[in-house]
Amino acid sequence: MSVRFGPAGQAENYKGKSSVKYPAWLAERGLDAFEYQCGKGVNIGEETARAVGEAAKVSGIALSLHAPYFINLANPDPESLKKTTGYILSACQAADWMGATRVTVHTGALMKRTRREALDIALKSLREVIVACDGEGFGHITLCPETMGKINQLGDLDEVLELCQLDERLLPCIDFGHLYARSLGELEGLEATVKMLDRVEELLGPDRASRFHSHFSKIAFTPNGGEKVHLTFDQEDFGPDPAPLMEELARRDWSPTIICESAGTQDVDALTMKELYLEYIGKKAL
Repeated sequence: MSVRFGPAGQAENYKGKSSVKYPAWLAERGLDAFEYQCGKGVNIGEETARAVGEAAKVSGIALSLHAPYFINLANPDPESLKKTTGYILSACQAADWMGATRVTVHTGALMKRTRREALDIALKSLREVIVACDGEGFGHITLCPETMGKINQLGDLDEVLELCQLDERLLPCIDFGHLYARSLGELEGLEATVKMLDRVEELLGPDRASRFHSHFSKIAFTPNGGEKVHLTFDQEDFGPDPAPLMEELARRDWSPTIICESAGTQDVDALTMKELYLEYIGKKAL
């Protein structure tokens, strides 16, 4: 199977499993990816990180890591950029210890600037972050700028793709729930999914497009703000439906990593997506 599926979470306290035992538990369930969450800060030590990495390697689990939520590439203040760079370097260090190959990075807030002004600042900031990462020996780790769910945040699909054009090593983290929420439900269904993936391929080329990173969950939104709260696949009031994305990935034969961020059912809903994907692969083979 070309697509990897798994949940997001913190391995020390997820489903009652310890750091070292969690990757094997995921593999037993049929999943093969895990995104370690450092949203509130990078607090994992080297010994634990290496233990998680070794356990993941043995179990065939591809690791990624989510950098702290308070990163803001769109803040021009030098002290803010210094902090943002430090947060990303700390995330890369933890990722390196555990053998994670990708680090997901939030793009930031508009802070009363136009979208163009905020994006120009973020482009400059990300250039400096890349230089810093290379200087610390983390050039082998793929940074993944993430599409964001709130309307007043930088990070619609085109903004993230423009950031990713700074360096061929960058990959987008396309959060389909976030895009659904910030578009107030418009980016939903097969037609919208096809257009989004076509746009990724147009701007990044077929190779990088086929390997994109992704978050997926259903998300409730408000008319004025966009993203409100993550939900589970069981609820039916909000989307997006995962089936169109699974169908289109099967048709294109792409190989992204899909990380589920459902509210407490990450592993269950990740398996649902895998099953849907395999169903479409089976239909394609007929």
